[in-house]
Amino acid sequence: MSLVGLAELHHVATATTTADGRTTPVPEATLVAVLGALGVDATGPEAVARALTEAGSAAERLLPPVVVRWLGDPDPPALAALPEGTCLTVTHEDGGRSADWREPPPGVHRLAARAPDGRAAHCALVVAPARAPRPARRSHGFLVQLYSLLSERSWGMGDLGDLAELASWAGRATGAGFLQINPVHAAVPAAPGSRSDPSPYRPSSRRFPDPVHLRIESVPEYAHLPAPDRARLDALRERAAGLRSAVLDQGEPIDRDAVWALKREALERLARVPLGPGRHADYCAYLARQGRALEDHATWCALAELHGPHWRSWPEELRDPRSPGVARARGGLMDRIDVHTLALWLTDGQLAHAARTAADAGMDLGVVHDLPVGVHPEGSDTWARPELYARDMSTGAPPDAFSPLGQDWGLPPWRPDILAEQGYAPYRELLRALFAHAGAVRIDHVMGLFRLWWVPQGRPPTEGTYVRYDADALLALLVLEADRAGATVIGEDLGTVEPGVRETLERRGVLGTSVLWFERDWAGDGRPLPPEHWRAGCAATAAGHDLPPLAARLGGDHVELRHRLGLLAGPVHEERRRERAELREWLRVLTGLGLLADGAGDGVADGTGEAEEERIRAFHRFLLRTPALLVGIWLPDTVGDRRPQNLPGTWQEHPNWRLPIADAEGRPLSLERLTASPRLRALMEVFGADAEGR
Repeated sequence: MSLVGLAELHHVATATTTADGRTTPVPEATLVAVLGALGVDATGPEAVARALTEAGSAAERLLPPVVVRWLGDPDPPALAALPEGTCLTVTHEDGGRSADWREPPPGVHRLAARAPDGRAAHCALVVAPARAPRPARRSHGFLVQLYSLLSERSWGMGDLGDLAELASWAGRATGAGFLQINPVHAAVPAAPGSRSDPSPYRPSSRRFPDPVHLRIESVPEYAHLPAPDRARLDALRERAAGLRSAVLDQGEPIDRDAVWALKREALERLARVPLGPGRHADYCAYLARQGRALEDHATWCALAELHGPHWRSWPEELRDPRSPGVARARGGLMDRIDVHTLALWLTDGQLAHAARTAADAGMDLGVVHDLPVGVHPEGSDTWARPELYARDMSTGAPPDAFSPLGQDWGLPPWRPDILAEQGYAPYRELLRALFAHAGAVRIDHVMGLFRLWWVPQGRPPTEGTYVRYDADALLALLVLEADRAGATVIGEDLGTVEPGVRETLERRGVLGTSVLWFERDWAGDGRPLPPEHWRAGCAATAAGHDLPPLAARLGGDHVELRHRLGLLAGPVHEERRRERAELREWLRVLTGLGLLADGAGDGVADGTGEAEEERIRAFHRFLLRTPALLVGIWLPDTVGDRRPQNLPGTWQEHPNWRLPIADAEGRPLSLERLTASPRLRALMEVFGADAEGR
């Protein structure tokens, strides 16, 4: 057996298949690099031979690292294959013991096996419900990037106070059942003299939120500040008002770093206010629940303030969180660490408040939180647990029709072998934190539960390959935690999806994502898929953070923007022609279904004013014609915003992740002005009529 055989034993793809059916072998250099990142030396024939021998020995193990039992399914194959007479013992989550492995309820238990030949092994036994919870009824809701929604009280970007206000208004005034927001995880701070990465999809940690989202005035200790500190916070509020005015009145991009500088100083002063007995007890309970993970994250935050955000450039003795050097540094930084842990506790409390507010407003799901694919390579997660991540690797996507050169996302992938050895404990902790204040969770690139495209450092995405994960274990734990939280799971399953993945997700109760522009009869004539043929198990929408808003599509603004930035693959006139043809096709569909008045679909170029608003309403009527369980409304679409929140393929050319919601003329709107918009009210009448008709 050769290098190819060794790669296959470690679930590394040795060939890739393009969308048009062409199969291409993976370069040997890629296989060697990926195997090396998995701890397998394949640098020569002798090394390959040794690795094959070791892999053969591992295959003889009595039990795999994890066994999954789905309630109602046949017995797990790993247990059915055990030698006759093998003795099994289960230690339950609660500490009880049993000789019947079918007895434990849903949970993560320990299974021990002893074969008649003397071999013994133990592993994690995951018992999962057959399906994740799903909404009891259909509902609509808003999709919004939280930072983009500034109120007249926020400090220059949207915060958790704004989220609670939006939830209360949306549930009561529009009948919305959910609010889907961007990831609010901890970000990597800016290096001295530079701007931080504003993308919420490259967080420092996926385990902890970012205190930049705090509403400072809502912290209870704010009312008990001594006079000098109150005066200083009043001055900070004045400066925050300037940041807010710069965005809302002068049209400047959101400056997250400036907002954090003000809030960090405010938190330092709030940390001096003694907590009351009840608050102190709650804080101590939070510290106990979060344990070492919280201490590590807060320590990383404190060290990053001193040495910069890129931990691989720190002094050698600080790069290992378990080193004596870090222990000494932690002792000298306890004041700073305490500020960061307090800030995280306060943020957790405001996340909980937003969730309660959504429930009180009658929302069926409430806040939908978002889980990114990975983390920043220099963030606190990779510092605290470096063994979990594949060195010198990045996740991405293979070449396809939308990205002929493939994609490199700059996110180090989790090592599937280490995850399995640890019984997926890091993944379980991540899910538990995510579901804590969520009515539903969106899993970005949910196909990553099955396989991820790994790109070796220094190589183009075209020279990457797929590495397969234990999807059964990852999916079982996801369903288990969702069931415990009573929450829904939404999988973002757009792009390249291997056969069988959507069917598996559907069987386990995970909703998919259907975007109007991509739902076509690909197996037939390629035309827009009739609404009745859409899948019911999905969240349906017409726009989102990586897509042009509807007003931009109707007016052709997205083509002109990409043309100005040099992002078009071909001549601009060809792109304009193609976009007009697609829009004309859609307008005919809407008219034919009676969703758009006769004549309202004429004149594709008429993308302004009443015609534009009526067409946007028609697109949402179409979504309501589908059987989709959830119908999402991109909040900027309600007021005619034409700018994408993120323009893929750009970094500095477009103010990605820094734009406030604006009206059709590009004027930024505060939360107060947005919720009072006649245009928004007219669109929401479409959803009110749908509710009355059901």
